[in-house]
Amino acid sequence: MLPLQGLTVIAIEQAVAAPFATARLADAGARVIKIERPGGDFARGYDDSVKGQSSYFVWLNRGKETVLADLSQDADKAILAGLLAGADVLVQNLKPGALARLGFGPDRLRSECPQLITCSISGYGDTGPMADRKAYDLLIQAESGLCSVTGGPDGAARVGISIVDIATGATAHAAILEALIRRGITGQGAQISISMFDVMADWLTVPLLNHEGGKTPKRIGLTHPSIAPYGVFDCKDGTEILIAVQSDREWRQLAGDFLDAPDLGRDPRFATNVARVANRQETDALVAAAFARRTLSEAKAAMLKADLAFARLNDMAGLSEHPHLRRITVETPNGPVRYPAPAAIFAGETRPYGPVPALPGRKT
Repeated sequence: MLPLQGLTVIAIEQAVAAPFATARLADAGARVIKIERPGGDFARGYDDSVKGQSSYFVWLNRGKETVLADLSQDADKAILAGLLAGADVLVQNLKPGALARLGFGPDRLRSECPQLITCSISGYGDTGPMADRKAYDLLIQAESGLCSVTGGPDGAARVGISIVDIATGATAHAAILEALIRRGITGQGAQISISMFDVMADWLTVPLLNHEGGKTPKRIGLTHPSIAPYGVFDCKDGTEILIAVQSDREWRQLAGDFLDAPDLGRDPRFATNVARVANRQETDALVAAAFARRTLSEAKAAMLKADLAFARLNDMAGLSEHPHLRRITVETPNGPVRYPAPAAIFAGETRPYGPVPALPGRKT
């Protein structure tokens, strides 16, 4: 039996953040009924990369059922009311206040569905000076300051995936599970609000505290602002390797087993991380020289022998063929699709993953 089997989730959702959360609930066995507006979730039209279907929609809507509803119409409002009467969780990412304007405000839901856990996702929350502003992933990346610490010295950059949406969906998923646990103890539902801005501000705590401590982070590309050596180096054959030395003990291992200069492990210019960061240019030059005299295979062998952390600087072609990549197969209206498996592995379980729903009345 899957852990959420027997629970019903109503999802008035679109795009990424809310569908991410409800996809995880569906994976865990919940019945997820996705309410789509006429024309469908606009994420269905983001691209056509997966057998003519949207990569976003195929990824985030497995295992769900779809119901088309125009919630401005009384008949469809009655359908939603009926669904909520038997539901355990409602997830929605309409504009703040929109659900209440449709007649499903918090007071009504608490009165008619005291067991219901509601999770409302928005850009900036229900209160505050920006509560009414539209918000999408990259806009929050910019507004929160994430872009200011992403990229290289020449300019700010977007994180290469929808990091704000995904982080918000993961936060919502965790909060819903907390509420379900508490409901199992008290019998009472909950009203959860999650702001994309709040999620990113939380995730940006370390650079914010550094700034407020007088050490404003700078964009330094594929290096770490607080740790050295931590970055990309070129092997003799041109292959790029990223290494991460997380402690002074590891630095001594690197100095002795890879730099072939054990005395550098105790050299006051490099012996502590604070010193290595202060002398980053010299630190990186020493490491670069050690990589430059080794091929990829030689560098890997030496790093493994020294028990040091490293990685290839890969791309999507590399990930597609990666020997460590686990995949699942999901049925879609246009045929089966294989893509990366959810990260959590439950011992002794092989989880089934439901199909991606077609938009009723037409093929996706």
